Amino acid sequence: MNMHYVYVLQSKVDGRFYIGYTADLEKRLTSHNSGEVCSTKNRVPLVPVYYEASYCRKDAIHREKYLKTTYGHRYICQRLKHYLIKTPDIV
Repeated sequence: MNMHYVYVLQSKVDGRFYIGYTADLEKRLTSHNSGEVCSTKNRVPLVPVYYEASYCRKDAIHREKYLKTTYGHRYICQRLKHYLIKTPDIV
């Protein structure tokens, strides 16, 4: 069964998050960090800080859209609050 992933990357350059969806998380992370993705090529290196897996593509895409909203950003910050406290150098 194929998995679908919603992921959050954090730029080590500006500390900002990038939220995306993919069916191959490892390949997508490599694409981001090699500068192949237009929206993140000026923000590399990026580190994965969070991901969710789903069996259903539609559910994963729906979750990605939610995480890109104001409420979704709040959820991510709340979910990662201990990580964000420990890494003040990139935030």
